[in-house]
Amino acid sequence: MPCVLIVEDDEDVRDFMDVLLRGSGYDTMTAANGAIGIEMMHHRKPCIVLLDMMMPVMDGWTFRARQIADPELEGIPVVCLTAIFEPQVVAERLKLRCLSKPVDFDRLLAEVSSACRAEVQG
Repeated sequence: MPCVLIVEDDEDVRDFMDVLLRGSGYDTMTAANGAIGIEMMHHRKPCIVLLDMMMPVMDGWTFRARQIADPELEGIPVVCLTAIFEPQVVAERLKLRCLSKPVDFDRLLAEVSSACRAEVQG
């Protein structure tokens, strides 16, 4: 079963995405900050990471820099989620897809489906 890593410090948002994705047939892992997320990725590679940008301990910017610098993790797709930053600016700077909060869950599911389908077929 494809696995999605949700890296989000807001427990309500994290839990909602977890329930939504599990109900859509995905296995999930959740992390309250980027440091935990990076550690989890070394134990199990997700087909995609849903990454909040503003978090304590390790924010999305630092998470992405560490991910790209790690040969084991650099190829895992990431979609960032942001309420503060302009999604297009983040997408260009970090070279990833970015959705604004509140998240359009149909669009989120489409991003997850696309990434996880590619992994299953790959």
